[in-house]
Amino acid sequence: MSDFSTLTYEVDDRVARVTLNRPERGNGITLEMPRELSAAVERADLDPAVHVIALAGNGKGFCGGYDLVASAERRMEGVSDAGAPAGSPLDPLVQLRNHDPEGSWDPTIDYAMMSRNVRGFMSLFHADKPVVCKVHGFCVAGGTDMALCSDLLVIADDARIGYPPARVWGVPTTALWAHRIGPERAKRLLFTGDLITGREAHEWGLAIEAPAAGELDARFEALVKRIGLMPVNQLVMMKLLVNQTLYAQGLHATQVLGTVFDGAARHTAEGYAFQRRAAEAGFKAAVRERDEPFDS
Repeated sequence: MSDFSTLTYEVDDRVARVTLNRPERGNGITLEMPRELSAAVERADLDPAVHVIALAGNGKGFCGGYDLVASAERRMEGVSDAGAPAGSPLDPLVQLRNHDPEGSWDPTIDYAMMSRNVRGFMSLFHADKPVVCKVHGFCVAGGTDMALCSDLLVIADDARIGYPPARVWGVPTTALWAHRIGPERAKRLLFTGDLITGREAHEWGLAIEAPAAGELDARFEALVKRIGLMPVNQLVMMKLLVNQTLYAQGLHATQVLGTVFDGAARHTAEGYAFQRRAAEAGFKAAVRERDEPFDS
């Protein structure tokens, strides 16, 4: 089925199924996951039997964002180098040291690491074949990069999606919110870090369908199979045609800015304070305190 460590890959009846597979960590994103995602997409693109790519997540939810507990708490024990050679700009220990306000921060090293992740997420957008994403439970923070880079989103009506790191310590690097839901609604979410339900995501045009949770799998499979009926050459041409609209709107330039801003957001006074609190009380406690004022 798979030779990946963070996801599984299998093909059945014209569908390449890519499934995030770190359920014990909420499918948290590691440095390895975007690389494996890109490799899985390439495998699907090169397989003439595949017409459509189905992206999903195992466990209680689709993706809880970056797996930041160890780095935010300044604990790296048990954390692999995720494919980055020791001492390289992609070594997560370099990222960790750069969170120290007493040290220096090199934005180009930060950009090198995060833009690598963006390329992995954007492999879904750049894939020759359509990508349909299924979201259940939750899709937050960096997890939204994968959902929004997909061509179509099917989300359970009770699922929750959004970008809480907009409150502190993050900027959406793939910068697709305005392209997917328009500037006003993108500002509404990013000015607050609020989450919306799957039902609201459908009403806002972010999701193509938002069935009840019990109907999610069936509705997702029906759409994927229907797309799979199309000839591959037609699907490739339709996707290339529509994607030109976003290219013409300057998506790539916006992503450069989003990726640079994401690094800056982790090195503001508020970003350092958040990281210090995570080191003292734990990452989950820091997030809970960050989000508490917005719960009312």
